[in-house]
Amino acid sequence: MNLKRPLFQFFRFHWLIMLIMFTPMAHAQKAEFPVKGFHLDLRIQVMKMPKLKAFVKDLSANGINTLIMEWEGTYPFEKHPVIQNQYAYSRQEIVDFVSYCETLGVDVIPLQQSFGHVEYILKNYRYRDLREDQQDFSQVNPIKEDLCRSLFADLFADMISTHRSPYFHIGGDETYLLGKGKESKAKAEKVGLGRVYGDYIKMLCELVISLGKTPVVWADIALKYPDALEGLPKQTVFVDWNYGWELDRFGDHKKLVESGFEIWGAPAIRSYPDTYFLTDWWKHLNNVKTFIPQAKELGYKGIVITSWSTSGLYSTIMESSSDLVDLHAIRRVYPISGFSLLTNAFFTAVNQSESLDIEEFSTDYAQKRYGLDENNASAFYRALISAPYEVNQGKVSKAGMSLPTLIDSAHHTLQTFENLPVKSNKQEFAHYKLMANIRYNYLVCIAVENELNQVAFKQADAANALAKLKRLNVKEVDKEFKALQSDLLFDSEIKQEEYLRNYRYHLLVSKLEKWIQNQS
Repeated sequence: MNLKRPLFQFFRFHWLIMLIMFTPMAHAQKAEFPVKGFHLDLRIQVMKMPKLKAFVKDLSANGINTLIMEWEGTYPFEKHPVIQNQYAYSRQEIVDFVSYCETLGVDVIPLQQSFGHVEYILKNYRYRDLREDQQDFSQVNPIKEDLCRSLFADLFADMISTHRSPYFHIGGDETYLLGKGKESKAKAEKVGLGRVYGDYIKMLCELVISLGKTPVVWADIALKYPDALEGLPKQTVFVDWNYGWELDRFGDHKKLVESGFEIWGAPAIRSYPDTYFLTDWWKHLNNVKTFIPQAKELGYKGIVITSWSTSGLYSTIMESSSDLVDLHAIRRVYPISGFSLLTNAFFTAVNQSESLDIEEFSTDYAQKRYGLDENNASAFYRALISAPYEVNQGKVSKAGMSLPTLIDSAHHTLQTFENLPVKSNKQEFAHYKLMANIRYNYLVCIAVENELNQVAFKQADAANALAKLKRLNVKEVDKEFKALQSDLLFDSEIKQEEYLRNYRYHLLVSKLEKWIQNQS
């Protein structure tokens, strides 16, 4: 009896040790990111409020506890009404939305760009004195701190009045005009670009803190110029965005990690090279697979998936050589409604300890979500990631691939999606077919345009080229797009998206019809 009891105690002791060692570890893996966020970009493709709420409900159901809202011109500023656009929400809608999110356990962090990416503010001549460059309205002049402080004190306080998050995101990324203006160039020559950036960001962070909030900043410029970190309030949170490149692309991560600031990571589900005519599914899946484990290893306290509707590059719309009417977003991406697979890949990657297996996740998603068998799920995955190559000036970005080969690949992808026996969630699946159809039509337009650019192109070729365009189902695509997006986008937005998406097609048809008519 005395021998059995020590033996029992020995095994119980080791069992308790194992429990202590492994249970907290597993728990820690699940809770490594206290902040699990989604960034929503409303610069274009403004969502109707019911759809916006439904979207956040889905995020919450999948473990997301933070929403970073880049309201831009959809926010109804009280003292600066010229900033808001035609799709601006009412103040009551904003308040109700934030309250709704809170009932779901989702913290809504407002994002107010305050350095670069402020075209939507600086295009208005009320703010002309704040521009770093009078030809490029993307950035404020960081030397004019008093003017900038006055403006952003208004905007920050206004947004804080409708949001209750402890955080406030001030942007701060991609400040490409640093040192371009006369005044900031003079300062940069004395103290360096890092201090030009850091001094201005410090002012903004201190402003946020004075309003009772914790400042959040994109990390790319601080990575590039580590001296920008000097003197910043230690409460500042940096968001390290990485969309599939090497960790040190912007700068030395070691210096950022060792700086003592809290850091969040940010992969993307919509970014370059995405347009209406190309979505690089594999790139985004691999970005989620790779960067989330890296962020865990680096000890980041949050992870936020970004979703960009446009690149942030704009072209001016003028009524004269000097009178600006508006800015046109150059790159437009298929609406957020088409990216459920990527959103769910993020949910999965964040909530599991191991890195995402791209093919396994995608085929499993296709089987469970769309009712496909194993073989058809594999066909879906192969079609999804097939030939995501750009075409520029008639040349395919992948060396050795011809335009006809790329068109054949796009047509095969379209046929695959059209022929798969989808049994469930058919409306969600319809986005794949529509995106593939838009891409195929676009590539045919590119091929016709390429023919027109050949010296040997003759009148006899024109009728055949026009026939290729006329065989495209452009009207059917527009009809399907409207049906799929009517609950997400406003009617005028859908019309604008249709016009811009089809601009090349209609231009080519008009050219060929006119040329054939003139040659008859």
